[in-house]
Amino acid sequence: MSTKTQTIGYLPDERPVYWKLFLYAVQQVIVMFPATVAVALITGFHISTTIFASGLATLCFILITGRKIPLYYGSSFSYVAAIGALMSSEALAGLPLNEKISIAQFGIIMSGFISVAAGFIVKRFGRDSIEKVLPATVTGPIAMVIGLTLAGVAMQDAATAPVDSQLASNMAWTVSLVTLIATIMFSVYLKGVWGQIPLLLGPLVGCIVAFIIQKTTGISLFKVLPETAGKGVFTMPIFTLPKPTLMAVAAIMPIAIATIPESTAHIFQLDIYVNDLAKKKNSSKKYNIADKLGLNLIGDGIGDMVSGFVGGPAGTNYGENISAMAITKVFSIPVLIWASIIAMFLACFTPLINIIYSIPQAVIGGLEVYLFGAIAAQGIAIMVEKNVDLFSSKNIAIIATIMIIGLGGQYGFGGNIPFFGIEVPCVAGAAIFGIIMNAILSIGENKKK
Repeated sequence: MSTKTQTIGYLPDERPVYWKLFLYAVQQVIVMFPATVAVALITGFHISTTIFASGLATLCFILITGRKIPLYYGSSFSYVAAIGALMSSEALAGLPLNEKISIAQFGIIMSGFISVAAGFIVKRFGRDSIEKVLPATVTGPIAMVIGLTLAGVAMQDAATAPVDSQLASNMAWTVSLVTLIATIMFSVYLKGVWGQIPLLLGPLVGCIVAFIIQKTTGISLFKVLPETAGKGVFTMPIFTLPKPTLMAVAAIMPIAIATIPESTAHIFQLDIYVNDLAKKKNSSKKYNIADKLGLNLIGDGIGDMVSGFVGGPAGTNYGENISAMAITKVFSIPVLIWASIIAMFLACFTPLINIIYSIPQAVIGGLEVYLFGAIAAQGIAIMVEKNVDLFSSKNIAIIATIMIIGLGGQYGFGGNIPFFGIEVPCVAGAAIFGIIMNAILSIGENKKK
């Protein structure tokens, strides 16, 4: 019986039967949805366009990487400050929204070239070349920082109530806790196909509880649709064309540096989990996903270009979706292809996007507590898998500084660290400092050995 439990799951080249495939795909879309929509809301980009861009970029990523890497592309929080600052800058004041987006689009497209260039370097000089620059002592804590810097977002969402009253606050906490606990219980105790969709079932339970609360107390935790919400049944997203400007390139392009170690951390996480599942399923096939790092970076960069071209924010492969795959053990690429198609359809199907938009923020918060924490936990998994010596002075120095710069920048300065007259995004700053520190401390290391 235990052997049977171990074999549950789908490897990248395996395809579930259609009804399971659909459920798994919907789950991936739901996991992607909160963060991707949040980026659109914060930056001012069109929500439907952002969702469509996410699906289209994912589809292009999968095709470009030869259906070898099971990753989902979504809008990245690393770019939020840069894009938001550009959109609200005095230079763009007075311009209509679509023109502001067009200007930002050019910077987003250009940022893709950074990842593509890094990918070709890895393909030319090998995976070891990037591992020397981005070892587990750098990628592990960066993954932890990415997850933990979102902790505040998760807790704030979990406590969000539509009205300022103690009763409404209590009801919001009730819904978020029910969602969190239900999702955890489903992921731990459900078996078979039901055990593979806890991130769909947990929020559903949360929504049911929110509905019961509305009927019994009169307090509605469901979000009210904005006036700009679509009224028809089927509406195409608003597409805009990029407008070349050096200002957007200077503001957005450098942020891609932060997503390279983020994307690298994700590919290593994926490699660990996929090969672990292959071993448990007694598969004779070796999935050398980590060896495809260069291809992954190229695909990630092209994803930015595709998203930017149609009017979506910059992004990266999503840790939330990797968490979902790690929890459910569904790494099937056909599932992700269907997820991208569903996302693009969802962006056009007005009633459905309005329903998902109305999901209580408390439900999303409860889910985020689990998912964002899982991203951080996967950072630990990277260091454990790579046998990082946590008693080494060098390793402690690198890990400690990355963690404090990343988390301190988020909770001390709101995400952007004021440094010699410039605003440095905390994740990018932590990553760059860690890379430089690792390079300095590695000088003469082989000679000592």
